[in-house]
Amino acid sequence: MQVTETLSEGLKHEFKISVPASDLDAKADAKLVDLKDKVKLNGFRPGKVPVAHLKKVYGRSVMAETIDQTIRDTNTQIFSERGFKLASEPKITMPTEQKEVEELLSGKSDLTYTVAIEVVPPIALADFKSFQVEKPVADVSDADVDEAIKRIADSNRNYAAKADGAKAESGDRVTVSFKGTINGEAFEGGTGEGIQVVIGSNTFIPGFEDQLIGIGAGETRTVKAGFPKNYGNTKLAGQAAEFETTATLIEAPQDVAIDDEFAKTLGLESLDKLKQAARDRLVAEFAGATRQRVKRALLDRLDEAHRFDAPQSLVDEEFNLMWNSVKAEMDSAGRTFADEDTTEDKARDEYRKIADRRVRLGLVLSEIGEKNKITVTDDEVGRAVIERARSMPGREKEVWDFYRNNANALAQLRAPIYEDKVVDFILELANVTEKKVSREDLYKDDEADKTAA
Repeated sequence: MQVTETLSEGLKHEFKISVPASDLDAKADAKLVDLKDKVKLNGFRPGKVPVAHLKKVYGRSVMAETIDQTIRDTNTQIFSERGFKLASEPKITMPTEQKEVEELLSGKSDLTYTVAIEVVPPIALADFKSFQVEKPVADVSDADVDEAIKRIADSNRNYAAKADGAKAESGDRVTVSFKGTINGEAFEGGTGEGIQVVIGSNTFIPGFEDQLIGIGAGETRTVKAGFPKNYGNTKLAGQAAEFETTATLIEAPQDVAIDDEFAKTLGLESLDKLKQAARDRLVAEFAGATRQRVKRALLDRLDEAHRFDAPQSLVDEEFNLMWNSVKAEMDSAGRTFADEDTTEDKARDEYRKIADRRVRLGLVLSEIGEKNKITVTDDEVGRAVIERARSMPGREKEVWDFYRNNANALAQLRAPIYEDKVVDFILELANVTEKKVSREDLYKDDEADKTAA
């Protein structure tokens, strides 16, 4: 076997490999000898079929298998000897001319092919004990608890009919019946009977609720409203519609007494129990926000400490995934880059930088996990599947079957678990200091954190 490196440019390498026909023939003959005891051919007793006859019957297919196995074994040997870690699948170029292929399969010519690869660069990991990480921590105040309970009360408030002749105001609940048309034509789903609309809740299409202000029971008016460009029904998306709307009942929201009786309607024993439940939930929410902020800071620190050229194929793949998602979202919303106060070229440059950061951080986290033997167990993935199933009541079996039969979906569950375990490993070594902050400060960079994650 002869191996010649024809390209070594940054992370890209290319090799030309030549394997003598005699080597291929010997490997193919060994396969045929092994096959002799397994095949049954008319006219021959089991295990007595001459290899020469087997070669005549199965020679081409066995040689094809031999060539495939030889390429895989040879490539593995080349890469392992040089300590290469591949960034993507190798690109193999084989003879394509029919005459060359025929001679190769018949064992009359050497196997000559090229393989092009891009490798992951060696990554020198930083000293994580030198990392300084600030951990923002916010305490849950009594005011936070009271505000949370008020939101619960508002979402559970009752409504009472207003006096005869009263008009609807913002916050009122109006029961309506309507018939919608687009360009004078009725459309599917445009008719409703006894529909309750809370004015100001923004649950109906934009403009519908506001035009109910001032309507009275028994009154009919034409409401003009447009479906958003990203509306789920593509036939209605972006369309202007008119709704002949009749109000049958106007109700005003009633004050809710926040007491033990209210707590019991929520399945809790007392107001104190409700407050404790609200506090526990806020503590968990604040802890999640703290975790997100710490993780963001740690990823920024890892980014600063590990500067290297990322494999272009991985950056391109990450960029294309993000860019296609961004374009689809903008098209769905009917927005342009000008609406975002930028240009397509500037946006491309920005997302390519993000793609490069994501790839480098992914490689760094992977290197840390590999060197420190951090793994994700099947039990951990199983618990994640169970949590996902619990989040969809009534569809648990469907969710379970989906993950059980979908390796890619399982990998998507495994990846964040692995990332969190690596982050925890680094945090154990880093110098983490707590800093008391307000609730507002804890959440002020929430959107930025989500983007970075």
